Amino acid sequence: MASVTLRNICKRYDDTPVTRNVNLDIQDGEFVVFVGPSGCGKSTLLRMIAGLEDITSGDLYIGNDRVNDLPPKAREVGMVFQSYALYPHMNVAENMAFGLKLAHTPKPEIERRVKDAAHLLQLDSLLERKPKDLSGGQRQRVAIGRTIVREPAVFLFDEPLSNLDASLRVQMRIEISKLHKRLDATMIYVTHDQVEAMTMADKIVALDNGAIAQVGKPLELYHYPATRFVAGFIGSPKMNFIDCTVTAASSQSVSVRLPGDLNLTLPVNGGALTDGETVTLGIRPEHLTENEESDLYLQGEVTVVERLGYQTLVHLDVANVDGVLTMRTDGGNPVQEGGQMTLGLSATRCHLFQQDGTACPRLHLEPCVDL
Repeated sequence: MASVTLRNICKRYDDTPVTRNVNLDIQDGEFVVFVGPSGCGKSTLLRMIAGLEDITSGDLYIGNDRVNDLPPKAREVGMVFQSYALYPHMNVAENMAFGLKLAHTPKPEIERRVKDAAHLLQLDSLLERKPKDLSGGQRQRVAIGRTIVREPAVFLFDEPLSNLDASLRVQMRIEISKLHKRLDATMIYVTHDQVEAMTMADKIVALDNGAIAQVGKPLELYHYPATRFVAGFIGSPKMNFIDCTVTAASSQSVSVRLPGDLNLTLPVNGGALTDGETVTLGIRPEHLTENEESDLYLQGEVTVVERLGYQTLVHLDVANVDGVLTMRTDGGNPVQEGGQMTLGLSATRCHLFQQDGTACPRLHLEPCVDL
């Protein structure tokens, strides 16, 4: 296995930038997820690591070797694509072995690697089947097996679960995570699904418009987002945002005025803020409560109730607040559409973002084992 290092990696098509000065260290054996919306550059970055896209500028290292000018087959990487791309006329064993045959690998070695990969992926009983006789999850496992038999130093996954239904996505997430632990391999995984990122990654790389917005452990990005973009992208449902005005600021706290002349003091570092500046308060749906001991209360009309069994999502219109606020509550909450609800906010649960989207550092530490 190997580490992967990116230094000032840029990609441009003519005058259009796709990635911007990406600097990243991926350790040997780490599971790193590139996450972000469509068009943010995550797949392009993965394809540059694989050698399928030229690097406009910067340096890419796999292990200690600079690989900018090496062809894909010389980079010791294996890639699993969104499409299974299995040969329909070949059975499972033949599909997994095809790349090794092209590389003139000795037949006994091919048989050993295919057998080992099939056992690892629980495909032993399916080796004689054609792709048309397999389920979507089984086909994806064959595509992964085709990569495993090459024994690459780095595994690359480009949205491999996007073609699967919801239940299979959950199953394959678990299987890929188990596979990482068994192989102790360096894996780089691209997805736009923040749930996949949160549940699978050792480290998340959040990309925004071709640049890295934040790098960290999943719960670090959740509890301490560096920007409003990260705060809105990580977490489902996404964070609620309320525009407000600074009334007092210091390195120890910031006081803000919310719509409706409501005031709240937050334990964040506001040393870069000035009185009268417009900022954005953020709070996650699960941190809006009906608790009578909250620091501030908002009155809202319930517009939509989504009952999911184990939880209920309540969407509310609050006077003078742009957009809808979402609250996550207990699945047995009897709230009804059209009713009124009082939302409680705790200052220690709130985030504050400057006009450029940068977060004011929170001074309250979450009890979080992942940090």
